[in-house]
Amino acid sequence: MAQSTEYPGAVPPPSWRAPVVEGDPWCGANPFDPAFRDDPYPALARLRRIDPVNRTPIGIWRLTRYADVVRLLRDVPVGVRLTNGALPVTPDPAVAGGGEFMLQRDPPDHTRLRKLVSKAFTPRAIEGWRGRIEAIVSECLDAIARRRELDVIADLALPVPATLICEMLGVPVADRDRFTQWTAEATHGLAAQTAAPDVLARASAAARALAGYFEALIAERRSNLKDDLLSALIRAEEAGDRLSPSELMVHAVGLLIAGFETTIGLIGNGVNALLRNPDQLAKLRRQPDLIASAVEECLRYDGPIPLTPRILHADAEFAGRTLPKDAQVWAMLAAANRDPARFPDPDRFDIERIDNAHVAFGGGAHLCLGAHLARLEAQIAIGGLVQRFPRLSLRDPTLAWGPSLFRVPAHLRVAIG
Repeated sequence: MAQSTEYPGAVPPPSWRAPVVEGDPWCGANPFDPAFRDDPYPALARLRRIDPVNRTPIGIWRLTRYADVVRLLRDVPVGVRLTNGALPVTPDPAVAGGGEFMLQRDPPDHTRLRKLVSKAFTPRAIEGWRGRIEAIVSECLDAIARRRELDVIADLALPVPATLICEMLGVPVADRDRFTQWTAEATHGLAAQTAAPDVLARASAAARALAGYFEALIAERRSNLKDDLLSALIRAEEAGDRLSPSELMVHAVGLLIAGFETTIGLIGNGVNALLRNPDQLAKLRRQPDLIASAVEECLRYDGPIPLTPRILHADAEFAGRTLPKDAQVWAMLAAANRDPARFPDPDRFDIERIDNAHVAFGGGAHLCLGAHLARLEAQIAIGGLVQRFPRLSLRDPTLAWGPSLFRVPAHLRVAIG
């Protein structure tokens, strides 16, 4: 194995190359490799050890240590656009809103857009949905109880957040199944710079399908406003500012996608972790009040989003190496969440972990807007499943991944006992 090279505290010269591990310029941590998606943690641990501030073969930098990731997200001048205001690549107008969605905007535009939608996602507003989430979970568990096995994804992890976000937005729940494939495919629009042409083509087609659906729904809703998030977006006004028609469309689609795609992964990966750690599953069953702590550990241990991108808006030094303004940087959340310098025994799944300040929801101005909602949905869904069925076991230990950009299982088949 190649060892880490010492670099001076300056931008590497054009001839500089990252350490190559076993002939692989990605140092074994290629996010486009299916093996990495299956289990990214050993490769990320090795990368963090030999080259924690790593420049990839495509020129994007990666930070793998917790302290560096937190500093990038919270302290260093960064954004999601270049300092001239441009995105790193020209977006397809159909994909990820053509750059209009708040995740692709920097302040002050990002601040304006976030204010217009954030009221629906405050802790107090989300707590008001607790009863409805409990009812949806109960309906799912009642249906599961009539069988001897379940698919955690199809029977719980998908219908709970998908149904809720449809109800929050005022989208007909009967159309929920139509969105499942569209939203999974559309997530790849967020990685337009690195996605393969065929993947990006599917993302574009899915985004166009979603846009067409919402165009008709918004037109109908304008003449019949209701007490839902879509109507609130139409009414949205903060300091005399309204969403433009295109921003309204983009954020309706974007909130639908963000509202359940990663939560499927959180619930699915969380149940998977519990089943593979039966001592922790038994502990949670004995002490159901540990569910909030358990969900935080699920987020740290195997969250659905392995990385989040940023662009430096000023030169910044990490580990004695200066990265230049406008450098593209991946904050490797999955690596940071298992950094032994921050989390003792990081590869151990411990639902009573103390001081679990993970970065699964990112940080800074782009901290996940739906964090409170995702936490509550996962707590009720996972807690309900564990308490309802005292004997759960994996039918198939091999995970297959869905079409999403994120680490979202396609299936998780479990025997009820």
